[in-house]
Amino acid sequence: MNHSGRRIVVTGASRGLGQAMTRGFAGEGHTVWGCSRSADAVARLRDEFPSPHRFEMVDVTDASRVAEWAESLLADNDPPDLLVNNAAVINRNAPLWELDTDEFHQTIDVNINGVFHVIRAFVPAMVARGSGVIVNFSSGWGRSVSADVASYCATKFAIEGLTQAMAAELPSGMAAVPLNPGVIHTEMLESCFGTHASAYPDPETWAQRAVPFLLKLGPKDNGRPLTVPA
Repeated sequence: MNHSGRRIVVTGASRGLGQAMTRGFAGEGHTVWGCSRSADAVARLRDEFPSPHRFEMVDVTDASRVAEWAESLLADNDPPDLLVNNAAVINRNAPLWELDTDEFHQTIDVNINGVFHVIRAFVPAMVARGSGVIVNFSSGWGRSVSADVASYCATKFAIEGLTQAMAAELPSGMAAVPLNPGVIHTEMLESCFGTHASAYPDPETWAQRAVPFLLKLGPKDNGRPLTVPA
């Protein structure tokens, strides 16, 4: 696979790991198609990364909006070479039985349904072409558990299974990878670790390792649960 001039879809592109990856990919000369739920954040992304990069306000839980976004991109361009499902939320720290229904459903809706909506919108074109890599962000909490983040753990365990099953469905020459990004100092980590989150690398530092790692993924990695090297 050609490592230059790729088209890369990044969900949750306006903050944290998504923003850091966007900067990293763009800095390497790749074209990023990103989304965010915030109109203000999209405006900032468009200012920082003008055409040929494209950014839209998209809530990944809205299947019809995701489909419109993909259709508008695919109408003018070849399918993405790399699709990164990064957008996610975490529940507030609490025992599972103390979460209200809306909190639980939001975590499921963004972290699982949102991934499905993006896959359904973009992957058929990638399959028709017969190439491309789909990376669904998992977590250390998709392979182990901790107290007070049960709904988040459930979604990331689901991403592991969903991605490995999808890998068995893809044609030769493609790959689907469940990726644990590692432990990074983000707002999400602060919600769990508090001030101790600052002991971990920030997203920009993490992206210096993660972006080259992501760009090297290919058919040989299909179905492999991977972790960004520390």
